[in-house]
Amino acid sequence: MSSSHPQGPFMGRPLISALAIAALMLAAANLRGGLVVVGPLVVDIRDSLGISASSFSLLTTLPLICFGVMSICVPWLTRRWAPQWITIVGLIVISLGVGFRLLDNFSLVILGTLLLGCAIAVLNVLIPGLVKAFFPSQVGLMTGLYSVTLSMGAGIGVYLAVPLMEQFNNWRFPVAMWALFPLFCVLFWLPMLRVKSVGRPANPQRISLWRDKTAWAITVFMGLQSFYFYSMATWLPKILLENGLDAHQAGTATALINLVSIPFNLFVPILAAKMAHQRWLVIGTFLVSFIGILGVWWQPTAAPLLWAAFIGMGCGGSLSLALSFFVLRAENTAQATALSAMAQSIGYLLAALGPVSLGLLHDMSGHWQGALLLLMSLQLVQLISGLIAGRPLKVVPDQRT
Repeated sequence: MSSSHPQGPFMGRPLISALAIAALMLAAANLRGGLVVVGPLVVDIRDSLGISASSFSLLTTLPLICFGVMSICVPWLTRRWAPQWITIVGLIVISLGVGFRLLDNFSLVILGTLLLGCAIAVLNVLIPGLVKAFFPSQVGLMTGLYSVTLSMGAGIGVYLAVPLMEQFNNWRFPVAMWALFPLFCVLFWLPMLRVKSVGRPANPQRISLWRDKTAWAITVFMGLQSFYFYSMATWLPKILLENGLDAHQAGTATALINLVSIPFNLFVPILAAKMAHQRWLVIGTFLVSFIGILGVWWQPTAAPLLWAAFIGMGCGGSLSLALSFFVLRAENTAQATALSAMAQSIGYLLAALGPVSLGLLHDMSGHWQGALLLLMSLQLVQLISGLIAGRPLKVVPDQRT
């Protein structure tokens, strides 16, 4: 078989191939739900634990910091253990972390949040590499399905939170669902341990991409798209409220960002994998993102749903492009994992700074114009980095044993 057209370990084995797809998607579904489920339950959780708003914010901010710090450690882990084992342990730690967040002791809740953030960070980095290893000839489709599953996991977590709390009259029930679900998903990963082609290599090498221009372009692109998304998800409701919209209108517009992003999560990676280069996709996602934020800056109440739809298109497309770059610009699974680790470590640290930076600019100026101008300026930087990342070039690592 020609090595230039790899078929993956499941060629001619449809049942195990279907099981592998289910395993990957179920793992992806656990990477947001356990985090975002606390958002709609904020009042009940604060009352139950007796904590302030700033203390509660740690439950959403700490995981982003964990994403940035822990992501860089994943290549080290994969040189010592098979990715399938790391995935199984990660799912168990997610379950444990969510379980700690059910307790009455706030210190243990914080411990659970740190465990949850670290485990999700590991799987965030690991899964793009596993997609390349399991399905090297279908990376576009599989990356699209992975991206859609991420968004749907977050959407289900938010959508079911309040109905489940009202059904059982306790905020812990919707949270507990995300402690049990990872254990169910482990059952699908146990057969994956028999897939030897992505196990620990015989002569593991450290792969460094810190001197590669393409890797840095992908890292900047990943970081700025995360900065944009988390900034908008945090502050768009308040921007619209301060401009005269009611809470229902502001909430609908914000929810539309995630809803509109789903088809772009799916189709952008499929298109990216078929194209010689991805520069036109970079330009397209930039234009819709820029129009969305420009509309919010110029006249937020004129067409808030339209602006939110443009923002959702840009967020869905740019996230999917970033995930696609991890596999399209790498020669093998180890490089894809190293690239994913580099981009996500810096990317999520930037994401954690986004809402804080915009909030500070608002507090200093008393309005949102300066913060929105900052976002538009960073969109231009993201465009430049995306055009560099979109070139048909593989990363060139420095390898040290």
